[in-house]
Amino acid sequence: MIGPGKRVLLAGRERKYFVVTGSGLFSTDRGIIDLGEVASAEPGDTITTHTGHEFRITLPRAPDFFEHARRSGAPMLPRDIGLVIAYTGMNRNDSVLDAGTGSGIAAIYFGGIAGTVVTYESRPEFARIAEENIREAGLENVRVISGDVLSAEGIYDIVHYDMTIGPEHVRHAHRLLRPGGFLACYTPFIEYLCAVMDEAALLFSEVRAMECIEREMTRTKRGTRPSTRVGHSGYLTISRK
Repeated sequence: MIGPGKRVLLAGRERKYFVVTGSGLFSTDRGIIDLGEVASAEPGDTITTHTGHEFRITLPRAPDFFEHARRSGAPMLPRDIGLVIAYTGMNRNDSVLDAGTGSGIAAIYFGGIAGTVVTYESRPEFARIAEENIREAGLENVRVISGDVLSAEGIYDIVHYDMTIGPEHVRHAHRLLRPGGFLACYTPFIEYLCAVMDEAALLFSEVRAMECIEREMTRTKRGTRPSTRVGHSGYLTISRK
């Protein structure tokens, strides 16, 4: 049984709903869903609205939180988060320091892989949203701190920044990282990328910068071709101590 107070994804034909189980009714344009029945179900079960439309009940994963969770701003895209995970070799033995939490989407992805994640958000209202999203993701190994990451202490395997980054942040990350650890910086503009690279080159043994261009494919009766969506999102700098 899923139980009450759990975030679930209801997937039907052309509709998805991101709801919390419990007492009460959820009204949709496909009919009314009894959230109590959803709480009593098992993942993978199907629930039917009063108008006969069926929805499959699933427990959400990180991409579902990216798509449906409450946001405080624009989160990193999954492709960029994936680069951080891939190029740092993030794994279950790692302790990760994340900063610029926002809605907590990157922290949710990291929390499903790393041993522990501590994420700093300087804006209290954003930190509260992130805490809610992370709690609903069921991640007990992720802790949100409302404050300045420059006050962070400890030793980490990976430091990740998705925020306005100055030279002081690069130096602070270097102090916190264990030998062989990685700093990953996501920056939206080339000017910030250059500043990160220049400072990191003075401290780290390896510095690599990149961007990930993604082309989504659109398939219609006429044929298949790349979507017209913009492929660029930001720049990523990976530095190794």
